[in-house]
Amino acid sequence: MRYVCDAGNGKTWFRFESEAEAESEASMMRHSVDKYFRRHEAAARESYRAPAGVPAFEEAIGLKDHIARSMPLFLTLRADDGEGLATAMLPPEGRNQANFRIVIVGPGNGDPYAAHEKAIEALARHFGLELKRDDCFPYAAS
Repeated sequence: MRYVCDAGNGKTWFRFESEAEAESEASMMRHSVDKYFRRHEAAARESYRAPAGVPAFEEAIGLKDHIARSMPLFLTLRADDGEGLATAMLPPEGRNQANFRIVIVGPGNGDPYAAHEKAIEALARHFGLELKRDDCFPYAAS
């Protein structure tokens, strides 16, 4: 996992970058973020095109960077003791994109906003995004 930003009150946001980390997050948080991680990683991998004229053995050199730039950011909010508090999926590179559905959920797909609103606001400031509950929590009552 890669450090993203402090969220105050002993909480920290981290980015998970591998399928194993996504599976661990899904198990800890009792939701299916790993399914979405695999889906987006496969789409990013499929969209990669090596530069023209590159020898075959060098074709994958830019793949890792392409995937990092192309797929959504998958983030976890952790307490000091490592407890999982929330999971977020933000647009690639944390930049606003039309038609991208930002998702933030707690354990068991619960609402993380009541307990972790300040931490979510810290993430919003870090990326310059609006992360309002009505827009980001997919199970809010309509």
